[in-house]
Amino acid sequence: MSTETETIWVTQEAYDRLVAELNRLKNEVLPDITQKIANAREEGDLKENGGYHAAREEQGKTDAQIRQLEDRLRRAEVGEVPADDGLVEAGMKVTIRFQGDSDTETFLLGSRELLSMDSSVDLDVYSPTSPLGVAIMGKSAGDSVSYETPNGKTITVEIVEAKPF
Repeated sequence: MSTETETIWVTQEAYDRLVAELNRLKNEVLPDITQKIANAREEGDLKENGGYHAAREEQGKTDAQIRQLEDRLRRAEVGEVPADDGLVEAGMKVTIRFQGDSDTETFLLGSRELLSMDSSVDLDVYSPTSPLGVAIMGKSAGDSVSYETPNGKTITVEIVEAKPF
């Protein structure tokens, strides 16, 4: 179970999808596993019963998924898709350029739950409460900001673009 207390920003669609997955695990998957375990118990000796051990392992993994989803939902803050006004905020796909570098980096400012809506999207995710996230929040394309990394290094970036994800 996550020990993080950080709020995660999600759209209503992502929140609903997480709730649906939690309900599926609790109401379909877990009862099915419980039945598999009961059937395996009826076969007798559990020490050498591969079906029993496989079902117990599956149950443990499913329980962990349920706890993780419950944790995410507890920490979730549902918000609207941000306006396409170029202002950096949670839920935005942000492109930055590091000072002294001509290459750009594009990432999602928000939470991984937003990415799981479309598995074809390959973006890094930065939390709005990360050092970079805090520095760029509320800024616009063309703004330059500096932030301090956890190791004490100061980095300056220019915001190239901010679009809703």
